[in-house]
Amino acid sequence: MNFAHTDPALKAVVDRWTTGADRKTMNGLLDRLGRDAAGRLSELADIADRNPPVLQQFDKAGDRVDRISYHPAYLELCRAAYNEYGLSAMSHRKGLHGWDSVPPPLAKYLASYVFVQAEFGLACPVSMTDAAARTLRMFGDPAVFSPWIDALTSTDPEHAKTGAMFMTEIQAGTDIACTETRAERDGDGWVLTGKKWFASNPDADVIITLARFPGGQDGSTRGVGMFMVPKTLDSGERNNLTIDRLKDKLGTRSMPSGEVTLDRAHALQVGELERGFRQMAEMVNTSRLSNAMRSSALMRRAVREAVEHSKSRVVFGKRLFDQPLMRATLLPLALDAEASLALVAYSAQCLQAADGGDDQARALIRVLTPIAKHFVCKRARVVTGEAMEVRGGNGYIEEWVDPRLVRDAHLGSIWEGSSNVIALDVLRCLRKFDSHRTVAGEMTDILSAVGPDCEAGSGILLRRWEELVDEGDRLIAGTDDAAQAASAMYSDELARTVMATLLFDLADHGIREGRGYRSLLVANSYLAGLAGKVPSAALGKLDVITDGGDVELDDARDVVAEFLSVAGGHR
Repeated sequence: MNFAHTDPALKAVVDRWTTGADRKTMNGLLDRLGRDAAGRLSELADIADRNPPVLQQFDKAGDRVDRISYHPAYLELCRAAYNEYGLSAMSHRKGLHGWDSVPPPLAKYLASYVFVQAEFGLACPVSMTDAAARTLRMFGDPAVFSPWIDALTSTDPEHAKTGAMFMTEIQAGTDIACTETRAERDGDGWVLTGKKWFASNPDADVIITLARFPGGQDGSTRGVGMFMVPKTLDSGERNNLTIDRLKDKLGTRSMPSGEVTLDRAHALQVGELERGFRQMAEMVNTSRLSNAMRSSALMRRAVREAVEHSKSRVVFGKRLFDQPLMRATLLPLALDAEASLALVAYSAQCLQAADGGDDQARALIRVLTPIAKHFVCKRARVVTGEAMEVRGGNGYIEEWVDPRLVRDAHLGSIWEGSSNVIALDVLRCLRKFDSHRTVAGEMTDILSAVGPDCEAGSGILLRRWEELVDEGDRLIAGTDDAAQAASAMYSDELARTVMATLLFDLADHGIREGRGYRSLLVANSYLAGLAGKVPSAALGKLDVITDGGDVELDDARDVVAEFLSVAGGHR
């Protein structure tokens, strides 16, 4: 088994967004990681999930140590993520995995997507380590933070450090203006005092956090500054922070989350004090896109498990996979997994362009990130749950991976802002930037460029984008209460229509490159699903959708032809 080889959606996005030597390098990395994730890493993840970390607050002499003990399986997963594959270094270091320069963002997201199919929990500290380095590089004084950035992005186990982001306080999860942690001047530096209520990777070497600073505006995010808290001081002594307890979590049990007290902990100021929250938002947005990627990975693993089981299980003399109702169950799960990866891959391309100075890409990634986080993370809860049911009673047994996938999927909607918070962020983008028009304009350009084989579906989507622009205009022109109440549903409509558009982009590229019509079959099937239709033409070709291969053009067209004859158009 190789998670990269059994994923036709992954192949489609690699073919779409890479060329030449870059594609060869990407495929080489994914081949190695896909084989490792399906075997060794999955076995380690199962063991680590059953053996969660343990907090030792005191040593045998009674001295406070706050040491977290990890099972060897988790430590080996850490070596794979940080050292062997350099997942937290790929956005920063040249020369990794055969790239002469820094690998493109797509490489990091796709490699992480494959890794997460084996282990979800560790991906949180890996992502925060990456985001901490990015944040310090963007806003920190290079003379102060360069050594820390070097350590956060190192793949050398003797030198590397991990990062964390401590934002949540018991009274200030969503509302950062309620942050109570205080920063005080201490010579040329700062000391922080306060409690952080939900801190993942609580024994990280480098902690990015927020605190109120003297003279800052009370009750406002402008009164909150960003600081970096090292676990260990230059003297070698432990900084003044304690881990009060570890959380007993539903999921991500391999990775610790805890409650932390800062007691005049020494800290370094990052950037401008008054812009602390805005700077933290950059780190949060990076993590939110990673959340969407991780949820997409959970969907892919869940679908793969369900497909493999349904092919091996015979009921009433017939494979489950060949039974019509099971096919109708599996089809939308596979389509959701593929569509979500298309959104993640496209967003990675936008992020690369935005970092290169492209203002249009910057505007796009600003809104695509919460759109993806809102829809993909919520959808993963449904897909993993449905896939677990496919396995029947065994799916509910902890010896199988399905319960872990379901538990972990529920956290995606909560980490870095719960779904309602994210929907309100989408609404904020609409009001401040007319982002619905930005997205619609970009997606319209994509659809207008597709070839004749995609025209039936693209025509439906072009009309749908016109409707969504009008709906967005009405949303922001109405009352605030009405806009907030409708923001989640509208965010999901944007997400589904973006994903449908990107599937047609993938289909058109595949056709132009002579790679056949499988992606067109997927795009047309997903479009039919948006209207609640289950096209029989797609059910007959389910094995191509789940496992790859090709179909005739007429087979791909039959899906949308059947859909149009039944539905009379989208919606």
